[in-house]
Amino acid sequence: MVTYSWLYDAILYIYALSLFFYFSGFARPTLRASRIGEGLLAFVWLLQTVYLAANLYTNRLMSGFTMFGTLFLFSWLLVTVSLIVGRFLRIGILVFWINLFGFAILALHVFSNPKVQPLRPDWNISDELLFIHISLAIASYAALLLSAVFSGLYLFLHRRLKEKHWTTSLKRLPSLEKLDGYAYRSVMAGLPMLLMALALGIVWLILLNRSGYLLDPKVLNSLFILVAYSFYLVKRLSARVPGNRLALWNLAAFGVVLINFILSNWFSQFHQWVWM
Repeated sequence: MVTYSWLYDAILYIYALSLFFYFSGFARPTLRASRIGEGLLAFVWLLQTVYLAANLYTNRLMSGFTMFGTLFLFSWLLVTVSLIVGRFLRIGILVFWINLFGFAILALHVFSNPKVQPLRPDWNISDELLFIHISLAIASYAALLLSAVFSGLYLFLHRRLKEKHWTTSLKRLPSLEKLDGYAYRSVMAGLPMLLMALALGIVWLILLNRSGYLLDPKVLNSLFILVAYSFYLVKRLSARVPGNRLALWNLAAFGVVLINFILSNWFSQFHQWVWM
């Protein structure tokens, strides 16, 4: 029986939103973000449970455990475990990483299942995966660019104030504290989307039997991006680093993004579409 991907798409998108709020709640502790992430994840678990129960009943229980059913069951188990960890242990970062892995497993189940057909008839199911991957990557780059702009404005305003070159036009700019906050929140939005884009990109390579491309310069440089921004977040959360130095580190991390977006494409074996 052919299954259209709208249900899977709904689960994946809600799952992605829950990861977004879980990451925000971990790196910038807010009860509201954590509760939203937990609520969305619980809804994902409910949808998965209903689908799993219906599939097991339709396929006479154990006969439903094909390779694709096993992947779905594994994803469901990871969501279940993460909800228990989040409820009783309150380890937000562990919940995030468990579910990032579960998100990738669910995507592998969806896009490797021959019975799942994309909503658009002119697409292959792998095209839909690639579309989601590219959309998340572009959105993450946009958020990180915005963060770099705020950090650039921070350094500009900081230097003007230090040199006592105060003008009327400078009064229109936000304060240094607000610019630092805007830069930080933009990174908080971009980083989880980049992690999910990487997870889906790895799934795409696995489905195409191109696991050797995991050592592609584009993939490796994406890992450097994660390291650079993780370093920035650690320093930002330590609250012991001056704002101007944080802004410089944030701009340096965005420099790695530019290297990834521009230079790596000359050497990448499967990202030449960027220049098309």
